[in-house]
Amino acid sequence: MSSVKKIAIGSDHAGFEYKTALVSFLNELGYEVTDFGTNSPDSVDYPDFAHPVASAVENKEADAGVLICGSANGVAITANKHQNIRAAICWLEEISVLARQHNDANVVCVPARFIDLDLAKKIVSTFMTTEFEGGRHANRVNKIACSY
Repeated sequence: MSSVKKIAIGSDHAGFEYKTALVSFLNELGYEVTDFGTNSPDSVDYPDFAHPVASAVENKEADAGVLICGSANGVAITANKHQNIRAAICWLEEISVLARQHNDANVVCVPARFIDLDLAKKIVSTFMTTEFEGGRHANRVNKIACSY
């Protein structure tokens, strides 16, 4: 297992079912998971759950984050408003590898309406165990944050 030990997770209503399953899955793999909700399939606003997950990662209360919504776009856009958050939408396992290796992504965003749960588990597990390569990629990642 990589250095990721604590995971913050959250979803909107479209991702609720996957989030519930992923919390159990990650606990079974030995991760400490903090669930920021939602806690039902009732309609909610995704920023209400994406911001707390991003804040937990940003403040180093969690080593990585998982966000789930229908397309993953809303949660990714929201999380990426936070400095030092690199949220990546991953719909294939290979995308999660590259997001970690090349972009040092620290939040994986899962599109629940477009992939099945087994693939979501593989994507999240792979994301958590893949290391950042550094090197030439570190130079690029260091240019991401806005500076005025």
